Amino acid sequence: MIERRDLAVIGAGPAGLAAATLAAELGLDTVLLDEQVGPGGQIYRGIEQFALADATVLGPDYPRGYELALTFRRTRATYLDQATVWQVRADRRIRYSRAGEAREIEAGKIVLATGAIERPFPIPGWTLPGVMTAGAGQTLLKTAGLVPEGGVVLAGLGPLLWLLAQQYVRAGVAVTAVLETAPRENFLRAAPLLPAALTAGDEVRKGLGFIRAVKRAGTRIERRATGLRALGHERLEAVEFTRGGRTETIPTPLLLLHQGVVPDVNLAMSIGCRHEWDESQLCWRPALDEWGGTDLDGIAVAGDGAGIGGAKAAEQAGRLAALDAAHRLGRIDRAARDGQAAPALAALRRLRRIRPFLEALYRPPEWSRRPIEDAVLACRCEEVTAGVVRAAATVKGCANVNALKSLTRCGMGPCQGRLCGLTAAELLAGARGVATPEVGYYRLRPPVRPVALADILAFADGTVPPEAATPTDHSLEQGDGA
Repeated sequence: MIERRDLAVIGAGPAGLAAATLAAELGLDTVLLDEQVGPGGQIYRGIEQFALADATVLGPDYPRGYELALTFRRTRATYLDQATVWQVRADRRIRYSRAGEAREIEAGKIVLATGAIERPFPIPGWTLPGVMTAGAGQTLLKTAGLVPEGGVVLAGLGPLLWLLAQQYVRAGVAVTAVLETAPRENFLRAAPLLPAALTAGDEVRKGLGFIRAVKRAGTRIERRATGLRALGHERLEAVEFTRGGRTETIPTPLLLLHQGVVPDVNLAMSIGCRHEWDESQLCWRPALDEWGGTDLDGIAVAGDGAGIGGAKAAEQAGRLAALDAAHRLGRIDRAARDGQAAPALAALRRLRRIRPFLEALYRPPEWSRRPIEDAVLACRCEEVTAGVVRAAATVKGCANVNALKSLTRCGMGPCQGRLCGLTAAELLAGARGVATPEVGYYRLRPPVRPVALADILAFADGTVPPEAATPTDHSLEQGDGA
């Protein structure tokens, strides 16, 4: 039995919550699907079941998630938590698994609010127990109130690195060191962009406040660190880095790595939405109109899944997508849509002024995106090393990541390329001496999440991939990986 809805929103972060709330308020029969146990997404994870005794640890921005969740809960929208969406078809049918059952929704419009994932940071030893991402550390803090014991080293770059370090300091954690990997040229490129960034609000001031708080706590801060290595036998024992021509080692039981976030494009790509390479963010992002609409009728993308903009910008993008859906479904006319959208569009333009500055300041250096040592794992799921990828680049016909996938199984694991897609593309492009977009991205097909075979067979047509013409032939503007 197919359930029918006016609008289906996938993802309950700030963009998804804002979109579903406004759509329901406008009279659309709305359903919000999310695979977590509660709304909030990554940025507001655990907002309804706060795990920390001291709510100030996570800072003044975190409670905004509770306001979003509470406002959404007051609407008539249906909320499906712990729902794993594993297929979305171009005809706007959604297949998902929940509570041991496979189910299907047909929607008039769909908003994908899948958010962001952390950029891969493949260094020697990054698969050792005791090495995690900063995002994973923050998730444990938000959902379970867990903090490191015995010290922690944070390494990499980006706002989240300093935010988490400051949150740990507030929680009483001994942050042994922060090893920032931003090279000097990043600061030189970012400096001219600072005046515009200051007009975006108080984000720059808050970021500087994070750094000052970490410094006041006595944390060792090493800037322009290179050559990171996680050292240990059975588990992490120390982190090695080079600065100013001098190599040092810091003993630590826990290393948290981070070098920014990128859009989670797997679901949008699997449907066949056209994507473009974003050189400023060094990632693929869907090609959208001003309302978040894709080149597929009735499917929109909002929030960080459309390009990294932050939680506040994601809210506004979610509202725009909801307004356009309401207009196209005949609930409001064009004048009403445009009038209600004006404040969101203005706020979005203002919030985006900081992005060129942040993207220049926190652009990951090449050595951290393309492992220098051949023994470093590029694909953790299938245990494919950087050396194997480079060797494959010399094979005739291995001109894109899909050929690489066939030769090496790189990207065939349970994560479907989320942890290796950009690394594999960077390595292959570097070995071939071409720009990264020329080697394309993995050809993604449903199911986009691990799912029981019984769930797939639950549908009479058994169409996985969808019966619609394979859309990935034109899903990338460059380097389609055919």
